[in-house]
Amino acid sequence: MIRGFLRDCRGNYALMTVITMVPLMGAVALAVDYTELVRQRQETLNALDAAGIASAQQIVSGASDDETKAYAKKFFEANLRHVLPANTTLTITLPKDNTGGGTLIMQASLKYHPYILPAATMLLGGKAGDTTVNFSARSEIRLKNTLEVALVLDNSGSMSTLGSGTGQKRIDLLKAAAKQLVSSLALQALQMKQVSKPVQFSLVPFSASVNIGPTHDQDSWMDQNGISPIQHENFDWTKMTAASDPNNYAQKVNGVWYKRGDGWGDTKDQPLTRFSLYSDMTVESGRETVQPPKQYVCDVTKRDGTCSKGHWVTPPPEYVYTTSRYASWQGCVEARPYPYNDDDTTPDSANPATLFVPMFAPDEPGTLWRDFNRDGADDVALASYGYDNNWWADWPYDPVNPTASQRQSDMRKYFLVKPYGSKSAASGDGPNAACTTSPITPLKDVTVAAQKQELDDAIDDMAPTGNTNVPEGLAWGWRTVSSNEPFTEGRPNTEKGNDKVVIVLTDGANTYSAISDSSYANNRSTYAAYGYTGYINPALGGVTRLFMNTSASVPKTTYTDGNYTAALDEQMQTLCANAKAAGIMVMTVSLDLVETKAAEKKAIAALKACASDSRFRKDPTDPSKPAKLYWNATGATLSDDFKEIANELSNLRIVG
Repeated sequence: MIRGFLRDCRGNYALMTVITMVPLMGAVALAVDYTELVRQRQETLNALDAAGIASAQQIVSGASDDETKAYAKKFFEANLRHVLPANTTLTITLPKDNTGGGTLIMQASLKYHPYILPAATMLLGGKAGDTTVNFSARSEIRLKNTLEVALVLDNSGSMSTLGSGTGQKRIDLLKAAAKQLVSSLALQALQMKQVSKPVQFSLVPFSASVNIGPTHDQDSWMDQNGISPIQHENFDWTKMTAASDPNNYAQKVNGVWYKRGDGWGDTKDQPLTRFSLYSDMTVESGRETVQPPKQYVCDVTKRDGTCSKGHWVTPPPEYVYTTSRYASWQGCVEARPYPYNDDDTTPDSANPATLFVPMFAPDEPGTLWRDFNRDGADDVALASYGYDNNWWADWPYDPVNPTASQRQSDMRKYFLVKPYGSKSAASGDGPNAACTTSPITPLKDVTVAAQKQELDDAIDDMAPTGNTNVPEGLAWGWRTVSSNEPFTEGRPNTEKGNDKVVIVLTDGANTYSAISDSSYANNRSTYAAYGYTGYINPALGGVTRLFMNTSASVPKTTYTDGNYTAALDEQMQTLCANAKAAGIMVMTVSLDLVETKAAEKKAIAALKACASDSRFRKDPTDPSKPAKLYWNATGATLSDDFKEIANELSNLRIVG
């Protein structure tokens, strides 16, 4: 049978084979083209995804728009492998948000030329008559949205008041709400396995001033050489002359006061600064009692007066019954002179006004005893004053009838050992009198249990006392999230895909306590971050620091509580505008303020004006506008309001 089939010369089978081969070969050609099309399309998609991820990294690192586009095109074409770049087109849409994430859109089109059957383009997705097949692909990459949040929280005395609608103190309600916010964002951050430090928080407790922490005394951004124009406000070194005491005198050289004479020991020829004052003041017993929950005690000082070794003490404070250092700097600093009080300018010794100066509340005049014979026996009490911060003995010898201002500013008194048995200062009085808050806690990665616990502990340590200085708190909140000094834990300020947020909460208007009596050493106010308002610094244009750059509506010689509040309000608005212009998102919260009271209504308006616009929510009263990131909370609603803040922050970032 097989032999018969092979001998059969009829053409039927050959013809049938030829006929069936035509569609078979067409199918093979179509399969080849389709397979090649799928391969080229997949290569294009792979190259698109790879270019998107690589380009996103370039954006985050700060590449310019043109650099990013050029890099994306080069990376895309390099990864096409067997696809001709001429057959592809890449379109790039960059994110709009430079500092707050955004979406990178990459689109690629592929023009495929069939190898064998151009007519088969219809079967591959083309139209009749086409010689090519076009495909397109799109890739969207949300830039990593990391968060850096500064909690700027009011620790003024009014925070000890019961929150409305509750039986709890405002400070306790605030602690619970703040820790709830941190925990909520920490749980989300734990899902971001591929990003380091996805969510970080700092804490800035504030009242009349801000405590940056006493261990920063040797940092380069602190004025250690007495060159800042505010370093010697209220200090008169001219009485310490060589004629008065050739072994211990002060000499001014190029604007800096130096220790001269052999009586200074190994600190001879060092600058006279606030740090050196803290180091040089000695007592025969006891130490200053400070108001923050913990006290920093310096054990060993360097020649310049900064602390080389110290330790923290929890109340009650330690006492040393020998001649010892009276006080250690607790970490509070004064506000820099304008414009540096309202911005994040990097401190630089080439511009001394940008450096930070430690707070030192001068000893205010108290009872003045005249010891005419200098034999240790008090002969007569010449005068007595009931000044608020009287914590040291006035210089007892000359001039014969010193004024209150002379007695306050005469620096000779600090170099007398305060004798055992002399009247103790009241609790909280001393050179750290206006330093009432716990130190700043720099940015902490809340995905790390130990760092989150450190932040929680710092929140628990907050205690209410003192006045309210919102702008100083806001300024330091900004400084904790920025990448430049004084705090450098923040991601680079230009890094894309990262949000820097400052949340400010206060329960009252800005306050700075006035003293109307000009005979009161002409202080005109209690001492706080802006010093005494009665001091007119000739190096700063002949105006007190608090009134620098304020409008005509703030009279420059009106020393009242209301005028101080107006000045602080204007400083705050300048600061808010500067922070927002620098890419900082500002969220504000008022606590237990009502619009039926004029002062509180004004404070509400100021906080609302300070707040940034939401990227996600619309103003319920005017949907054409974005909602303000401002919450008017009561004690009863504070927890829920902080949950809303957590939701807002969650929208600023992506999980996964």
